[in-house]
Amino acid sequence: MTTESSTTVTPRILEVPGARLHYEVRGRGPLIALVGAPMDAGAFAPLAELLAVDHTVLTTDPRGINRSTLDDPGQDSTPELRADDLSRLLSHLGAGPATVLGSSGGAVTALALAQAHPEQAHVVVAHEPPLVELLPEREKVHAETDEIIAAYLAGDVIGAWTRFMAQANISLPEGAIEGMFGGERDPRQVADERRWFAHELRATTHWRPDLDTLRSISARIVVGIGDDSDGEECDLTSRALAETLGIEPARFPGGHTGFAEDPGAFATRLREVLRPKRSQV
Repeated sequence: MTTESSTTVTPRILEVPGARLHYEVRGRGPLIALVGAPMDAGAFAPLAELLAVDHTVLTTDPRGINRSTLDDPGQDSTPELRADDLSRLLSHLGAGPATVLGSSGGAVTALALAQAHPEQAHVVVAHEPPLVELLPEREKVHAETDEIIAAYLAGDVIGAWTRFMAQANISLPEGAIEGMFGGERDPRQVADERRWFAHELRATTHWRPDLDTLRSISARIVVGIGDDSDGEECDLTSRALAETLGIEPARFPGGHTGFAEDPGAFATRLREVLRPKRSQV
């Protein structure tokens, strides 16, 4: 994905144990990290541009995705590994502590960072983390996820995505899945997608947060939910996390990928949410 940039973007590589992490830095000011999994740096570029007017913005490709290469391509991508990668990036930049916005699997990464290195993140915005372990029906969901992964790896791409969207309770127009995941596709997109199914999805959705640790820093945590996500699986997991931590979730425009659907509205809301949080720390 390429975007026209109004700020100077500096792409770099950081060597970490077992991987070489592609990351990008733009803007000047307080540090904010935008974190996805499996979404790469390109997915956050429009939002990063908007925030870079008064922030130093870090974006990165998670290990094994796109330009972040692995010594062992068969290595699973766990939240702990990704959090360690993010910690090393933040230490390397030396501009922290940071505000960390994580979306989807990246929200799990951000929470894992908050547990292991709370000193590196003065605010964590966890936008729709798929914390299936917090749901009462978690065993059923885990079993369904294993079946979805097996279907994808057996070559049933459309069937696997159809079941995944049904499990997530995400409604799409008829024919949308075939249009998105059928026919000729970009080889890099396919490779990243396969890695997500084979080596990332299970470890991310099986991760159980250390709730006592997160409660101890709950004043610095924001649980974000999209306005259009009501009833979806990540709406339920996010509400479960917020309830367990004793905090009110914050609503954001759009759905599960609201940061990409309307970056302008998302950036405006993010600034509103961060303003009172920053005054507390």
